[in-house]
Amino acid sequence: MEKNLPACPVETTLMLISDRWKVLIIRDLLDGTKRFGEIKKSVGNISQKVLTANLRSMEDSGLLTRKVYPEVPPRVEYTLTKTGYSLKPVLDAMVEWGTEYKKKNS
Repeated sequence: MEKNLPACPVETTLMLISDRWKVLIIRDLLDGTKRFGEIKKSVGNISQKVLTANLRSMEDSGLLTRKVYPEVPPRVEYTLTKTGYSLKPVLDAMVEWGTEYKKKNS
């Protein structure tokens, strides 16, 4: 969990989700637990290295949990935490704003 958080709440939020990939990962995990390959496929044109880095960062920030199953081949699942799921209204507002923007500018 981050210890040196900015004084500004907006800056704190941006620090946690400013990367476009993180927002898309949260969007996809709002539907429930997903495996690495499912996230990679649904997020789109993201490299395995970048996805792994983002998932680790989000786990460190307490936005998601990672569960490894002792199987061959290994199976790893990612699930939003309560904190991660609490970003749903933020993403819902982004959907609403983006939809209106596209209507006005298409």
